[in-house]
Amino acid sequence: MERDDFPTPLRRVAGVDVTYIGDVAIAAAVVVDATSFSVVDTAVVLRKALIPYIPTLLAFREAGPAAAALKALKVRFDLLFVDGNGRLHPYRAGFACHLGVMLNTPAIGVAKKLLCGHIGEWRGIRAPVYLNGEVVGVALKTLPRAKPIYVSVGHRVSLESAVKLTLWFTRGRRKLPLPLAMAHDETRKSARSLIAGEGLSHS
Repeated sequence: MERDDFPTPLRRVAGVDVTYIGDVAIAAAVVVDATSFSVVDTAVVLRKALIPYIPTLLAFREAGPAAAALKALKVRFDLLFVDGNGRLHPYRAGFACHLGVMLNTPAIGVAKKLLCGHIGEWRGIRAPVYLNGEVVGVALKTLPRAKPIYVSVGHRVSLESAVKLTLWFTRGRRKLPLPLAMAHDETRKSARSLIAGEGLSHS
């Protein structure tokens, strides 16, 4: 659904990211306060990857571990940033769409690379991304000298709100929205601990 259907004002916003060591998926979810930006809750889970990586079908590999991390959180959240595409996808239904529908939660897809389509005319820090003549996302320069990120609708949010919320949570200080950046850091930290044989600080 591509219209706004989330509480206002937002109280808590989550980010979720998944990384891999061999056939082990490490999924991390972080919830931050939407006003103070302080961390409210964090969860990290390990799951065996049951499906191999297949281009454009990332959701089938990552939705399970991501959902498990989000369900392990002790607090509720109002909106979710997902490390992956939403409507900016060859099938118009990327990872953020799958996860948003699966959990029935407002979701925004944020990708670091352009999966498909082409970028239109830049206006300031943003440019539309077209696929077969349809605007399916927005390229967004959240930092002056960094490459753009690609924002698209996951579920229960409009594209315009997705862009505004992404900018609110980057604040011109980071490339990715804070909840997503922190989830990304958690997966990397947990992966390093696992490689070092130290185990994980979360389960």
